[in-house]
Amino acid sequence: MRKKLVRLLVWLCFIGYTSCLLYWMFLGFGRRSLLAFDHFDYDYNVVPFRTIGMYIWNSDSLPIRTRVINLLGNIVVFMPFGVLLPLLFGKARRYRAFLLVFCCPLVVLEVLQMLLRVGSMDVDDVILNTMGASLAYGLYVVFERRYGSDRIEMKYRV
Repeated sequence: MRKKLVRLLVWLCFIGYTSCLLYWMFLGFGRRSLLAFDHFDYDYNVVPFRTIGMYIWNSDSLPIRTRVINLLGNIVVFMPFGVLLPLLFGKARRYRAFLLVFCCPLVVLEVLQMLLRVGSMDVDDVILNTMGASLAYGLYVVFERRYGSDRIEMKYRV
């Protein structure tokens, strides 16, 4: 019963957090309406580290707040998925499977942002988001190895 309750809570966290992210990615932060096609250019960057480099190397012309939000924000905001995905999907406990489960939907969302003209498709966002989720995944693995349910059960067996 307790495992089912924990699993339900993890699913609720996953659905709630994913919903918030989808809102932020497509409607939040003063984004234009999905139906307002006031320009026909698509905003995209497919050159790795171009945007990241711009924020780092042009630091004198950009406010620190802008750099922190765009660099650290893109890392931190996706960290919960580094824990939630392995908890929900057993196969995502292996890093390669985790990357597949995490990156495929992320790339689709980046492309949708561009096609719907509510943001840009930026490979650097994918890199930063994956870095954040991977950092949290690493912490999850360390914690699981140290305090995982198998070790706890073995410790208290008579």
